[in-house]
Amino acid sequence: MTATIGVFDSGFGGLTVLRALLRRLPQARFVFLGDTARLPYGSKSRRTIARYAAESAQFLVREQGADFLVIACNTASALALDAIQDAVPVPVLGVIEPGAAAARAASKSGDVLVIATDATVQSHAYAAACRAQGLRAIEKACPLLVPLVEEGWTDHPVTAEVFRIYLDELLAAAANDSLNPDALVLGCTHYPLLRPLIERTIAHRAPAGIQVIDSAESTAEMAVRLFNGPAENSAPGAPGRPELRFFATDSVDKFERLGSRFLEQPVKGVELIDLGG
Repeated sequence: MTATIGVFDSGFGGLTVLRALLRRLPQARFVFLGDTARLPYGSKSRRTIARYAAESAQFLVREQGADFLVIACNTASALALDAIQDAVPVPVLGVIEPGAAAARAASKSGDVLVIATDATVQSHAYAAACRAQGLRAIEKACPLLVPLVEEGWTDHPVTAEVFRIYLDELLAAAANDSLNPDALVLGCTHYPLLRPLIERTIAHRAPAGIQVIDSAESTAEMAVRLFNGPAENSAPGAPGRPELRFFATDSVDKFERLGSRFLEQPVKGVELIDLGG
């Protein structure tokens, strides 16, 4: 029997996590849900985020038969992971712990930088996860990056300048705290689309070298370790053509248009569902 992996995000940035999963678990069945009617989660209370995320998780498990869940949303991972785990009887993996674990593996100095959205930074979830790994972390909110990615400006001079300013501020904060960071965690699922630009900028601004940690890739790698047993025992699928199903709670056309950019392949046949207010 083919394993079904449910992947959930408040929008479509989590498709970068799905993209990384597809490369590693090509024989699994994937069901992706974007709760686009209720984004952004970051502007909601913790209680509301927990309710929204639990409802989405229950849809994937109860109605779509997900055997495992990947919470491809940093805000939900930071503020609602416990609520999701309580709401469903299947293993649940968020994106924050894998990112921190990958930073620990990459860092020699023990000092890391984290860029994320306002809500994720305010939760200090990455700082806590890094601290649990024995790392010292400086977090920075980079609110302009998400709209630039959604505009398609992933290799644009404006985006490069915006990130340069953020990076310079981060490096100044690290120097002020006498830290020597050698890893940068991308704490938002939109940011992998900026990875080439980010790495070029780092090469010019931080000549000592800072390794970029893509939490989408780190999450997929941890998912393989957690889920690969059932996936290996699944029925063989067509190479390069895994089974995919997409759901959104609003804006199906926008989801298909932007989602294709994030997934790096056409996103078609998105189904509209209503999870309530």
